[in-house]
Amino acid sequence: MRRTLLLVTPALLLILPGCIARTAADIVTLPVRAGGQVVDWTTTSQEEADRNYGRKMRKQEAREARERKKEEAEQRRECRRAGYDNCG
Repeated sequence: MRRTLLLVTPALLLILPGCIARTAADIVTLPVRAGGQVVDWTTTSQEEADRNYGRKMRKQEAREARERKKEEAEQRRECRRAGYDNCG
């Protein structure tokens, strides 16, 4: 048991400094990454702007199509009420 512990200890001493250095680097770069994330959340990329504009246009076109269809149906009803045979 003691022999195994003596063999494992040097291996741990070689691995730990890298672990500590990595952790220190993570701590140092954390504010920079956090700041970058905040900027990313507060700005809109061109791709996002294009996607949002396209969505807005599709909704508007769908709304206009529904309104046009409703208006045409109302015109056909009025035409039939007036007694015309060819109401479209």
